[in-house]
Amino acid sequence: MSALTRLEELLEIYISFFDNAATFLLTLVLAYVFGRYVVEPLVSYAMELRGTDRTLRQGIERLTAVGVIVTAVVIALTIAGLDFVLQRTAILVAALTVALGFAAQHVVGNLVSGAFIVTDSKFNIGDWIRWEDEEGVIEDISFRATRVRTFDNEVITVPNSTLTQTAVTNAVLNESLRLEVTVEINYDDDVEEALYILRTAADSHPEILEDPEPIVLVTELDEAVQLAGRFWISDPNRSSYARIRSEYARSILEHFEDAGIDLGRANPQALEGDIGVVSKDGDDENESGSK
Repeated sequence: MSALTRLEELLEIYISFFDNAATFLLTLVLAYVFGRYVVEPLVSYAMELRGTDRTLRQGIERLTAVGVIVTAVVIALTIAGLDFVLQRTAILVAALTVALGFAAQHVVGNLVSGAFIVTDSKFNIGDWIRWEDEEGVIEDISFRATRVRTFDNEVITVPNSTLTQTAVTNAVLNESLRLEVTVEINYDDDVEEALYILRTAADSHPEILEDPEPIVLVTELDEAVQLAGRFWISDPNRSSYARIRSEYARSILEHFEDAGIDLGRANPQALEGDIGVVSKDGDDENESGSK
């Protein structure tokens, strides 16, 4: 084989490579642009028409974005005649999956948990939740973790597996929420008057529901008499919860003050006088002071 023939073969190889590379890049760009500006908006529009909730829609949009990239790469490799790369890649991915499966069990667990959370219609962005000793409003749900903003304006990144393995309270899931305010009064105060004030404060508040009706009751007899006012509010959120509860408590405080009812535990009473010792024959032997 002459040097000229060998050179021609090398040129053909390089030309073929650059042709395939150019075809791959051009196809990749076209496929990605089509997916990014046609497919993704269509998916978002379809979910909007169906009224898909925000959390599920966000998860599907992220999956669609990843799917667009993967599909664009596969189409580009196939059209460029480089589909043999996919076969080798599939073997490599299978091997990596087995190897990483043991090393990333927690990550996989979070991803699986994230899939359950994203598709759960009763767990959405904007919900006020409580779990363990924490609470806050859900800001974002990804397939690995959920971001929750606390009421101190801190952001907690919670692994999804934690939320699926822990009892989580969703305080705003239903259309109404019950609130409770407890107070303590002394035994010598008028209990009926205090209960009347608790009930009147609930009845007079415009945002406290009449149905279910408020309930006032004595809940405990200890060092003081403990009373509770229980009432319902509609369309609950953290802001309305705190505001209405505060307004109700302030109203009670004002009316208790007008009625002369003291809040708090019973005041200790001082004992005054002498301590006396009685002898066997009945005579009192008084001693001033204490023994």
